[in-house]
Amino acid sequence: MVVKNIKKYPNPNPNGRFLIDCPGCKERKEYHSKGYCYKCYKKYSWKSKEIKCKSCGRLRPHKAFGLCGGCHTRLHHYDLTLSYNARKDHNISLEKLRQITKICASCGFDKLIALHHLDGNRKNNDNKNLIGLCHNCHKMIHTYQYYEEIKENLRKKGFDVTQVHPTNYVKK
Repeated sequence: MVVKNIKKYPNPNPNGRFLIDCPGCKERKEYHSKGYCYKCYKKYSWKSKEIKCKSCGRLRPHKAFGLCGGCHTRLHHYDLTLSYNARKDHNISLEKLRQITKICASCGFDKLIALHHLDGNRKNNDNKNLIGLCHNCHKMIHTYQYYEEIKENLRKKGFDVTQVHPTNYVKK
């Protein structure tokens, strides 16, 4: 819907656009497009182009580079998010996190690896305290039933398990 006869009002901001009485919200706001303020234009007139995502193949609103929003974030912003979280949560660099989580210290699995603090202190980021564990071994080290088994695996592989602290047990 394009409004042809728009009553224009002067804007007190010399750098802003002229003011209009927006038909959507019924308030006097800066003109954006098609007779609406910015918020109402986005709500009533603007439609995102639907595309078939290059990555996932689903029909979704276009974000950038021929990708949907989820794939765009995963492909272009994953490293930034991972780096930020490594600094925020563990106070370590992304390179150090990747080096530690390359392979599970207990079983050798190399697909999905989590960071584990041996002494249970999340603020102690000493190299001897950080190890990578697959999600299965990580859950097992926090479960009373399997704690000793994982601790023994780590001891055999040369890790100093004297500092391993039995925290956050899940009793089964």
